[in-house]
Amino acid sequence: MANECIPFYEPGKRLTGHATAAVTGCRFVAISGNRQADGSISVAHAAAGTKAFGVAAYDAASGEKVGIIRGDGFVVPVMAGANLAANQRVEVGTNGQAIILASGVAVGTVVTGATSGNLAQIALD
Repeated sequence: MANECIPFYEPGKRLTGHATAAVTGCRFVAISGNRQADGSISVAHAAAGTKAFGVAAYDAASGEKVGIIRGDGFVVPVMAGANLAANQRVEVGTNGQAIILASGVAVGTVVTGATSGNLAQIALD
């Protein structure tokens, strides 16, 4: 019998995460541990400058399930951690917020800007 590579997830899908720390919706999240027994992916806010796994769809307390939106082609609201303007590239700032790309990993492009503390529309990479 030949081995067959079947993806666990396909790009652009909405996934279920397991918050290993409190997560705020509309912020970048990263994998924070192994998958849970139920198949959900362990996540917490992404650390500043790192590659995000996706964006939390809503708030979740530690231990709760949380929706994750990820994949190229999605345009989603993300909390701005700095003033952002259209067409700027962004990276993850503190607490999973979007900031202007400086020395971190690019995670998206601003479609519609916002002032710090408000939601910007970000096209995910």
